[in-house]
Amino acid sequence: MITFYDKNQIMYIVYYNTPIMISKASTLFKRSFLFVFVSLTCFLSQAQNILVTPYLQNGSPNDMSIMWETDTANAGFVDWGNDAFTLTNTVTSTSITSDGSNQIHTATISSLSPNTKYYYKVRTTTGNLSALYTFNTHPTKTSETSINLVAMSDMQSDSSNPNVFETIIDNGIIPVANANYANGMEDIEAILIPGDLVASGSYSSWRNTFFAPADDISAFVPIYPVLGNHEYFGTGVSLYLDYFNLPLNGSTSNPEEWWYKDISNVRIVGLNSNSPSADLTTQLSWLQTVLDDAGTDTSVDFVFVQLHHPFKSELWTPGELDFTGEIISLLETFTTSYNKPSIHFFGHTHAYSRGQSRDHNHLWVNVATAGGAIDNWGEFPNADYDEFVISED
Repeated sequence: MITFYDKNQIMYIVYYNTPIMISKASTLFKRSFLFVFVSLTCFLSQAQNILVTPYLQNGSPNDMSIMWETDTANAGFVDWGNDAFTLTNTVTSTSITSDGSNQIHTATISSLSPNTKYYYKVRTTTGNLSALYTFNTHPTKTSETSINLVAMSDMQSDSSNPNVFETIIDNGIIPVANANYANGMEDIEAILIPGDLVASGSYSSWRNTFFAPADDISAFVPIYPVLGNHEYFGTGVSLYLDYFNLPLNGSTSNPEEWWYKDISNVRIVGLNSNSPSADLTTQLSWLQTVLDDAGTDTSVDFVFVQLHHPFKSELWTPGELDFTGEIISLLETFTTSYNKPSIHFFGHTHAYSRGQSRDHNHLWVNVATAGGAIDNWGEFPNADYDEFVISED
């Protein structure tokens, strides 16, 4: 904007190259207007902009957490309701600092009804509004409602093919859901990610290579990740813990690094297979308790575990980890003792594989790669394992 006066003391403002006449001004008016103009300019320079668009976290039958990131420390708000045109309820966010003056916001909406659709927008203190989004609360355990889950891993950006993750979402998951489910993407209950969400763990990689490509789905479906080895590069783990709001039912010493969540009649367990930083022995003991509880809970019929490292990999044997073998042994015993099927989802090795334990109702599914460079046959040491029905690079 530029302010000027002509020879008759008529004030003009040039706004986007268009002169707008204000009035013939007295000296006092000119001074007053310039004061207001400077004040408005200062206010606009501190406008709170949304850097990471809203994404869903840690849902339940009665709650949903919404997170987003802004470039200043002002408070944020979620306006929500049962109807797109009556967002009459408001929740104020809490926030933590991410990078510089940027703030990660969390707002949790409570006292909701199970398996119900809601509408929401995010609003900043300075008036910026997000788009209108929807979410569905999770069904109750006892409802045994049929659910659809997406499991994908290792979307860390490959510099040779940087758009794979976004393509998988926009040209894969979303159109497939729209073609096969009555309510399209809304019928996806959760997204499971067994690690390596980013390549470097840097702040820019979180914003640009994970949240930006995922924004067409993450605002509508809650994401439940676990840590991969790439999250340990740089400040990746601290940013991971800041960016996600995961169940706190794992460990007080390593909060959000291992956890479980019941969605309908499925118990989903997240583990941290990154040794030695994670307490692997403690996790084994904790998992046994969680499995025994699921075994005796009549409302839990399945257990799905996700962790990053494979026990066996046909395309990349150097990535194998014995800890995952110990997890599989616990799950095999669980299926035999309680007659409830189980699955473990993993990544780390960038090639699809699926199979099962021979004598137990336990499935093995590698859900990578969703962006990381493919492990091609013959590129690394390979193996042929009896447990896998199919492996493809």
